[in-house]
Amino acid sequence: MKRRTFFKTTALSGSVVALTGISACAQQSQTLPAKPDFADFDLNEITIDELQQKMGSGELTSESICQKYLDRIALVDPVLRSVIEINPDTLEIAKKLDEERKAGKVRGPMHGIPVLIKDNIDTFDKMQTTAGSLALAGNIAEIDAFIVKRLRDAGAVLLGKTNLSEWANFRSTTSSSGWSGRGGQVRNPFCLDRNPCGSSSGTGAAVAANLCAIGIGTETNGSIVCPSGINGIVGIKPTLGMWSRRGIIPIAHSQDTAGPMARTVKDAAILLGALAAFDPTDAETHIERKDHFSDYTQFLDENGLKGMRIGIASEMIGFNAKVDEIFKQAVEIMKASGAEIIEDLKFENYRKWGDSSYEVLLYEFKAGLNKYLQEHAAAPVKSLGEIIEFNKKNAAREMPWFAQEIFEQAQSKGDLSSPEYLKALADSKRFAGKEGIDAVMEKHNLDAVIAQTNGPAWTIDWVNGDHFSGGSSSPAAISGYPNITVPMGTVHGLPVGISFFGRAWSEPKLLKIAYAFEQATKHRKAPGFLETLA
Repeated sequence: MKRRTFFKTTALSGSVVALTGISACAQQSQTLPAKPDFADFDLNEITIDELQQKMGSGELTSESICQKYLDRIALVDPVLRSVIEINPDTLEIAKKLDEERKAGKVRGPMHGIPVLIKDNIDTFDKMQTTAGSLALAGNIAEIDAFIVKRLRDAGAVLLGKTNLSEWANFRSTTSSSGWSGRGGQVRNPFCLDRNPCGSSSGTGAAVAANLCAIGIGTETNGSIVCPSGINGIVGIKPTLGMWSRRGIIPIAHSQDTAGPMARTVKDAAILLGALAAFDPTDAETHIERKDHFSDYTQFLDENGLKGMRIGIASEMIGFNAKVDEIFKQAVEIMKASGAEIIEDLKFENYRKWGDSSYEVLLYEFKAGLNKYLQEHAAAPVKSLGEIIEFNKKNAAREMPWFAQEIFEQAQSKGDLSSPEYLKALADSKRFAGKEGIDAVMEKHNLDAVIAQTNGPAWTIDWVNGDHFSGGSSSPAAISGYPNITVPMGTVHGLPVGISFFGRAWSEPKLLKIAYAFEQATKHRKAPGFLETLA
């Protein structure tokens, strides 16, 4: 099943080297360039804690750390294509943070830490925000996104922006995840002819390849957890509203959220807390607000699986026999660690939430994108309709492989007062939330639900689009509830993840469980940058 087909039927919203670079089929005469040893990097797999120790001791500075990452990006990314733009002020920012440290001021665990963020998040600096589209070239925001301001206030250093599935993979049903008109095709660092999934493709690949300390992606449905699982890293899709959506190019305000992508659960938890804050100007989330924390590392417990009741979402597994076998091993590890496993959970509305959610996305995309564009003076286009026309006029660059039928479907929709939209919104939230995750967890008295995050990465195919085999992101994404993916193992060297999801605002419990699983398994491995599996 193609990933875009799967997306349309279940509302799974995820998603080449540039067209002048390496191609999978039409340009077979070109070969991947000879590459140096990409695994030879002195900061490989380093954690935030370890970076802080080195800065605290004086062994390294933020400036020297950032320079190392910039050098690595320059070496690796011409092949990977995960970084769409470098922040020209990186070293100046790092130097100022080093001066603060010398003066005795350390803002917190993110002080001096280099971060890459997805190119659909506004930054008030010299970088553009384009969602990978040539139609938005030159769009420089006049204000930081709320989470970017939080990131800067926490002392992080913004290295640059990552490539992505153009428009967060909401343009065509036959797209290639990780491809954008502006950035080309992101490649999977474990095997370069394989897809990185999306839409946070660049962040997933960059974090996995050690091009930054930590990264930020965004998700409407699957766009954090799928690229995290396929690139062998940890991803957190927070409860809707924990991180502000203001200043992020939208798909659907009732599902969109940004979230951390990291190599360890602890690093993801550090970033989660640093940016967690209610934004009074953010859109309503349809979820009652509850407590959030500035420090989620307090919930990490190596013995966190003991006594937990965990249910298997049986309808969301079984799409790949080799992944099933790894999943069985993961379940046995959880049992050995003291968890009680409840098998064969059934979601009453499993076949119902997808169609209604897709309708919601079409309506909210048109309304939200038009609003975003009209609020950005530097945006060269001011409506979805203008983008559609731009793409038609620039089809050779923007639509060489796939079209824009999702755009056209969205453009045909009415406004957010439409009875069709309001019914679809109510149904999708009820089917996935109250009558979905909430009902299953209450019936079985569960602490979390688990499923396979993804199948093995498929080969990049611009002609046919994605060959997505399966996933489990929809119930948490549509309801707006949290979802955490952790490396579960590999199939022929290609990473697969396990997802832990649950009720709204259950991040503390999910982190406890996910961290215990991570510590018991240690499946995260640095990528080998194979050219092909053959």
